[in-house]
Amino acid sequence: MTLKIALVGAGSVARRHVDVLHGLGGARVVGVTDAHLPAATALAGELDVPAFDDPAQALDAVAADAVYVCVPPFAHGPAELAALERGKALFVEKPVGLGLDVAEQIGARVEESGVVTGTGYHWRCLDTAVLARELLAEAPPLLANGYWLDKRPPVPWWGRTDRSGGQVVEQLTHVLDTARFLLGEAVEVYAAGIRRAPDGAPQDYGDVDDATAATVRFRSGAVATLAATSALAVKHRAALHTVSRGLYLELSEQGLTAYGTRDRSEHTPAEDPRVTVDREFLEAVRGERESTRAPYGEALRTHRLACAIADSARTGRPVALADPDRVGPDRVGPDRVGPAGEP
Repeated sequence: MTLKIALVGAGSVARRHVDVLHGLGGARVVGVTDAHLPAATALAGELDVPAFDDPAQALDAVAADAVYVCVPPFAHGPAELAALERGKALFVEKPVGLGLDVAEQIGARVEESGVVTGTGYHWRCLDTAVLARELLAEAPPLLANGYWLDKRPPVPWWGRTDRSGGQVVEQLTHVLDTARFLLGEAVEVYAAGIRRAPDGAPQDYGDVDDATAATVRFRSGAVATLAATSALAVKHRAALHTVSRGLYLELSEQGLTAYGTRDRSEHTPAEDPRVTVDREFLEAVRGERESTRAPYGEALRTHRLACAIADSARTGRPVALADPDRVGPDRVGPDRVGPAGEP
């Protein structure tokens, strides 16, 4: 069965998914949509498929089994809702929104529709992440340290919080999702950020913090420190380290290192997780597996954590996370709390 894919977004991430999907076989892109029609036309021309600038129009014009939404944070909403209204399987790249309002609305619609969903949190597809989780089941984590230490992406929208949401929402979110995968749900965060434009910065440098540090408390009792910066010249590190009694783990996309009481072991991923996440989504759409490893509901929980950290850094106050199992625009949280925990 060859699945027909409607692609929304024509940037570099969308192109990567096209290459992976066509390389896997069993799927082909049948239409490309982008708000900037020339971008859609360019990619659609390479694929010999029609181009559109409106997702609803595209889904009414092409017969698609699933929709891939690969758009910047500020552009989420119309494509997901158009797909859900038509009962299409839905893959959404991270982050799933700019703030919480649109993502919560989509999350509620996903729950109502019951369609197959997948998201771009591909670190969950690392077999090394699964191994780390198994090791931590035997030695519960007490502490975690996460990092996303990188350069500033060149796209013009990234430096504006009203377009990207900031580095925590747009990049550190992978580490946050992995922290949730290994440590469970977070219950409270406190964060601080600094913005200091370099000498000679252009007028459109933006308002995104150049560095953010956060402390997170998890329901299990574990605590974590998380750091992000875009001030470097090249990407330096994106990883999550955990501390348990007698066990120290270092996990990144490149592999897992486990330090025991007397030994050290190295583990390399068996497959590129960017391939795995697409393969498993196709399998779920075909009914070959029950669900993907990072369905929309899981991505929404991670997005809530990212937004809570961004909110805390902006306000200078701790933020308590609401019940992670509630979805929809009427849910409560994140909730700001005072320094001593009072409302």
